[in-house]
This record gives sequence, C-alpha cells and structure tokens, in this order.
Amino acid sequence: MDTENVKNACSAGASQGSTGNSGSGPSGRLYAFDGPAAAVLDHRGAVVRWTVTAEELTGFRAENVCGRPVQELVADLPDDLRGAAEMPASGRVRLWHQCGDTIDVTFRTTKVGSSGSAEVLVLAAPTHHIADHEQGAALLRALSAQDRVTIAVHDTDLTTVQTNAMLGTADGGPVQPGTRLSDVLCAEDAENLEAVLRQVLETGAPVVRRSQHVSWRHDPARQHALSLSAFRLEDARGRPTGVAALYVDNADQMRARRHLDLAREVAERVGGSLDVVRTAQDLADVLAPAFGDLVAVDLAHSVFDGDEPSKQLGGGNMGNAALAPATAAWPAGIKRGESIPPLPDHPLLLSFLRGEPVVFGLDDFIAMVQDPQLIEYLVPRDTHSVMVAPLHARALTLGAITAWRCGRSDPFTEDEVDLMKQIASRGALAIDNARRYTREHRAAVALQRLLLPPATTDTPAAETAGVYLPAGGGAGSSGDWYDAIALPSLRVALVAGDVVGHGMPASATMGRLRAAIQTLADLELEPDELLTRLADLIQRLAAEAPFGDRDIVGGTCLYAVYDPVTRRCAMASAGHPPPVLVRPDGTAEAVEISPGPPLALSGMPYETTVIDVEPGSVLALYTDGLVERGDRDIGQGLPRLTEALAAHCRPDRALDETGRALLADLADQAPRDDAALLLARTRSVPAADTAHWEIPADPAAVSKAREWITRQLTMWGLDNLLSTTQLIVSELVTNAIRYGRPPMDLRLIRHHVLVCEVTDSSSTQPRLRRARTTDEGGRGLFLVSQLGGRWGCRHDQNGKTIWSEQIIQDSP
Repeated sequence: MDTENVKNACSAGASQGSTGNSGSGPSGRLYAFDGPAAAVLDHRGAVVRWTVTAEELTGFRAENVCGRPVQELVADLPDDLRGAAEMPASGRVRLWHQCGDTIDVTFRTTKVGSSGSAEVLVLAAPTHHIADHEQGAALLRALSAQDRVTIAVHDTDLTTVQTNAMLGTADGGPVQPGTRLSDVLCAEDAENLEAVLRQVLETGAPVVRRSQHVSWRHDPARQHALSLSAFRLEDARGRPTGVAALYVDNADQMRARRHLDLAREVAERVGGSLDVVRTAQDLADVLAPAFGDLVAVDLAHSVFDGDEPSKQLGGGNMGNAALAPATAAWPAGIKRGESIPPLPDHPLLLSFLRGEPVVFGLDDFIAMVQDPQLIEYLVPRDTHSVMVAPLHARALTLGAITAWRCGRSDPFTEDEVDLMKQIASRGALAIDNARRYTREHRAAVALQRLLLPPATTDTPAAETAGVYLPAGGGAGSSGDWYDAIALPSLRVALVAGDVVGHGMPASATMGRLRAAIQTLADLELEPDELLTRLADLIQRLAAEAPFGDRDIVGGTCLYAVYDPVTRRCAMASAGHPPPVLVRPDGTAEAVEISPGPPLALSGMPYETTVIDVEPGSVLALYTDGLVERGDRDIGQGLPRLTEALAAHCRPDRALDETGRALLADLADQAPRDDAALLLARTRSVPAADTAHWEIPADPAAVSKAREWITRQLTMWGLDNLLSTTQLIVSELVTNAIRYGRPPMDLRLIRHHVLVCEVTDSSSTQPRLRRARTTDEGGRGLFLVSQLGGRWGCRHDQNGKTIWSEQIIQDSP
C-alpha cells in the first residue's frame, strides 16, 4: 500500500460515523470502535495520519495527534522500545485515552509507500478483543472438524452461505455455498427446517437442542436423528443478517433412549398374563417393529403344557407360540402353532446353547443351513440380518426369540445384542412363571374335577346336572363345588359351596368339606344343624393350619333337601347366594332365605327355610363366580342369572345342555373366579304310591298296623314282601308305642324300594344292640336291620322318624 492510498483510507475513515463495536479501558468505561485503529508514522515516529477508528479507540482527534511523536500516546513505554531505531513488527502496549485512562492494545506494523519512504502503518486493537477473536476462530475450526457436528450459516433468504456439511452420498462431496435445504433434504423435512429457521430469523428467539428427524433426498427411506440449535446473526446495528444453525448427530442418544423405552415396555407389558401363549405373544408384540421388522417366539412343546423342556432343546421339538406382526407375509415354514424343523449343527449354535444371542447375516445363515429350499421355507422375504436369542431361565432353555430385519433396516449392532440378552432374560422368566402356573393350575383343576361328583345324576327325587368352570387369567381354581346326594326315603340333598383361597390348598379343603357333608348328610340332619357342624369342622381345620394361613380357611355353603313325597324343599345358607327356582310355567325368581354367617364363623345360628316345589321345577344352585365379576356385583348378577334361567330352562331341553349354555352366556372369557352351577329338575312320588296311617298309643295298634300293611301290599302286588314287611312294621310300631310319644304315624312309599317309616314325637335316639340269650328285649332293631336292605333314623323339630328300605324285585 503506497502513501497516497493510506491518505485516502484515512480520509475515508474520518468521514464515517463513530458507531460500532465497543472496547473498555481499565476503569470499565466503554470505548466505541468499528475495527482496528490505524495510524501512519513517519521515519521519526511522528503521527502523520490518524483514522476515525484510532480516534474512537483513544478519544484524541487527528488535529491533536498528527505531528506529535507516537511515544507521547504510550503509557509505560517498554524498555525495548525506548530509543529503538524502528518500530517492531508487533507487540503489546498501553495507550493513553483522552479521558486519562489507559487501554491495553495489541499492534502490528508494516512499511508502506515506495521503497524510499520510511512511513509505517500501525494497526492496533484492544487486546481482549484479539483474544476473543482468536478463541472464537479456534472454536469454529474445532466444531467444523467434528464428524457429528454440522455448522451452517444461512442468509436472510435461508440460502447456505457457509457450512461444513457433507452430502452423505457415495462420493461424499461437501455442500456448496448457495445451496438451499430443499436441494439436500427431502421436501417435507426441508420445509419443516426452514420454518424453524425462519422463526428464529424473524423473532430473534434461539432454538436450543430441538429434536429433528431428516432424510437426504438421495435416501428418503432412512431417517437421521439430529439435535438442532439455531440463533440469529446481526450486524453492528442489530439488524438481522442471517441465521446460524448447529446440527448435532443425535443417533446414539436416540438409540439409547429407544433401548430404554423398549426395556421399560417389556417390563410393563410382558408377564401380566399367566398364560404361556399370551405371554409369548406380548413379548413378540413389544419387539416388532421396535426391535425387528418381524419377530417370532418359539417354545418347547412341553412348555405349552406346563412341563419342563428337555435338556437338548433344538429344532424339531419346538413349536411356534407367537408371531408379530401377525399380518406380515410369513414364509411357509413359520406358522403359528406348528413345529420348527430341525436345523443342522453349527459352531455358532453353541453360543445359543450357552444362553447367548446369535446374530447371522443372510449369507451366514444360508451357509449354515446349506439347503436352498429350507432357506425359502424358513427365511422371510428381503431379510438381511437375523438374531436368535434363547429364552433361558432357571437353568432351562424354554425356547427362542427370533428377530429379522428386512429391506432398508440397519443390521443388528453389538449394543442391540446386549439389549436382546436382557429382554430375553426377562421374557424367559415371565414365560417360565406362566409355565409353572399352567402346571399347578392344571393339577389343581384335575384334582378339583376328580373331587367333584358325577356331572349328572338321576334319582326318584330329581335329575341333576352340574357344570364347573375353572378360573382363568392367572386366578387359579378356588374350590367351588356342587353335589347331589341321594338320601333315604327317596329324598335328595343338593349342595353348592365355595372355599376361600386358590389352587391346590383350596381344592384339598373343598374335598374335605365335601366328604364331611356326605357323612353329615347320612346322619339325616336338618340343613341348619348340618351347617352348624360343618362350621365347627372349618374351625378345627383352621386351627390345624399354619399360623399365617388360618385366615384363609373358610368358605360358604348352601345345603338343601328335597322330599318328592311332600314336594317340599328345606334349605339353609352359610353366607352363600340364594338359589333360583324356575317353575314349570317358565317364571323364575330367587328364593328368599335368611343367610347365616360364612363357615369360618362358628357359634352363630343358621335358619332353615322351607318352600313348596312343583314337580318339573328347576332348582338352580350356583357359586358367586357366576353372578359376580369386575363390572358387576351380586345385586346386578343375580337378576341376570334369573332371566337367563327363565330363558334357557325348558322342559324339552337336557339339563347338562342348559348348564353349558348358561355358563357360556354368563361367564367371562377368562373368569377371575371359579363358577359352579347345579341344576335339579324335581320329581314327585304319585299319591297312589304312598300310604299313611295314624298310630294310636295302644299296644293293640301293632296288629292293626299289620292289617294295614297286608291290605296295602296286596293292593300294590307286593305279596312277596308281605311277611318281612309285617315283621319290620311290628317292631317299629312296638318301639314307637313303648319308647315314643304321640302323635305317631306309619307311612309306606313304593318306588324301586319299599320304604316303611314310623314317626313319633320323641327325640330319643334308637340304638342297635345284640341281645343276650336270656334277654327278653333288644332284638327289634336287630331284626329290622337283618330283614330290610338298610334302616336309619332322622330327627326334625317335631320328633324322629325310623325308616327301613327293602328292594322291590320284579316278578319272574
């Protein structure tokens, strides 16, 4: 630069305004400057030119400085500059400001003009501005060198001015200045990004770490996760000049977040069901398509049944349990529920047997199988990567998870192998829990069914049909039961009960209660008395149970006795829902009974309710699993059951068919509680098949009783039973007259057996004994037991009844 040019530059600078950036002196006062201060010195070091920026920096005007030695402007001149023959090329000094402060500046010098001229151009700027500029430049160079950090400067039209971005194509060329976002990105992504940058440009509000997904124009199928930060650029007067954008590759962070989300979803969704297949399907649904485009879960055949798998688990002894997505185009060899064909041995399969996931590329898998037809049979279309992870839990290999990636999906990575190992471990524990539950539930249900009576019975009093539906959805069997017990005098006892608890303990308790009721029913107790004794038994069982299990020993029970001769039914309830009576005309209603406390509470009285029942009526006993569920209580469920019974109980329809239809109509798909239903269609003994006489309290009545019996049996054509019946009646009437109290009755009932009953008002219990040779009495009941098929005694509120049965044989 020659002297004339410097003069022109100084003149031009003097003509400009004084606004610009600011510097500060030691006192903190701000000094405006618009770039480096410039001055021209002659050979003696005197100032010959003084620019506007120099005036802004020091506060001295040109007319005050020009012609004076520059040393006068320097405070604390360094020793190396005192008496120096020429200016150094650069350095750092403190200049005086017109207000009296000093300014720390850094300067550079250069000779100007022709070769004979000795003038020197000095450029100076505040030292802290020089340091900031150098650090900023170093930061910009460092950011530009980062592979995962992209910097782009756009003008007010959002055209790229400068960037270190690469196209990301095969040639890897840089993005050139003048390029717009739509030239590099897909149209939708470019439009979204430009909207964000334009908002920053218009409002001045920066955007910080905004998550953005973009795709290159040349590869629209693959998205890239970025974190965008953008801020507005302004000139010295605060006017917008463009926007700077900083893009950080967020792929690793997003991948880690997806992995955490996937692991959390597996923990939340897998294991909620105790059904093996449902658990496997939940696992597959979580993994597809979040982890693999296609996912299959295969299990050992024994696992489906709740048993342990074999130690040598492999292809051929596994079946598919779950596919996701189910609507995908699966190859012919992968179908829900079908067996997996055996695969050849391969070194990589050793990792599988040790519980480690195995990753195959398509070529590796083809090389391992070595059968093109098997590849086509087993490998989904467009597959390029497959991962197989064993389901290993409690030293058992239950099956495997297979995930495929197809098309443009990325191959599996090492960190995804670790993730799959964690997921497979959690999934295996969930499946094993379901397997063990399946085994225990199957055993409990089998025990429950073995302890239940035959599904149908046919007695003179009623035909019955029982239906039992075990709980589903992980609840376990809960000890619901029903029973139909044939009693003497053609009567029948109907029972429904529900035990507290679930599983094997509940089934075992149910079996003990059913056996106890069978025994108590043989004693021919009244319903209230029977329930009282049953409650006492529950108390003893609770006392025998471990201390922590005593509160879960208990239950409810409904006990009813129907007499086909009187056509009456006596019943009592221990905390059990009331029965429903369906009359022959199709009307139905719940029987009003007075329920007593549940069986766990002994010492409380029970009340017997007696109702008249027409022949052909249906009496329905049930457990609460049929009328209660999550969305309704017994107050809602009982009317629904009553309506269903009225609709389904038809005279021309078999009871077992009716029971199945009712369960299908009322029960949930996966009930949380057992449901038991007992239907009894009542019958009656015709009046022509019964005979009744009142016995006077006179020993002579014994002979009259024999006369009554003779006439009645002759009328019935039972002459072959006449002699034995006369002896039985004689002994029973004699005992009633001798030991009982009036009123006394004699009744005969004819059916498949001949029943002789003698009733009196005494509650004295007769006792069978063997009389000695010299005894004059004590042989009556012994004769009755020897002559009849069986005999017994029952009590009621009015006294007792001694009965005897004889089998009626058909005449030859």
